[in-house]
Amino acid sequence: MAAPVGGLTTGMLGTALLAAAWTACDVGVNSAANGLALIFYGALLTLVAAAWWGVLIGYTGRWNLAVVLLGGTLGAAVMVWIFVVLLHVPDGYRC
Repeated sequence: MAAPVGGLTTGMLGTALLAAAWTACDVGVNSAANGLALIFYGALLTLVAAAWWGVLIGYTGRWNLAVVLLGGTLGAAVMVWIFVVLLHVPDGYRC
């Protein structure tokens, strides 16, 4: 149960941060096009993060809950950071 919740939380956080960055830089054609792209990117991030949480819980969750929480949180933070850094400026547009 924790893997889907962790993945969904990570996906929502990454999507919210990317949407804020795109809004601040006025990236994209219009909000409908940006919304569709954000849904796609957010779903992809959610699936990757849920897999990360699932593997982490599956291998270490039986022995040490603190390691799972710390590793999951750090892994999610790295995924969101990479997600926002790669997609913040599509096509080289700088704000």
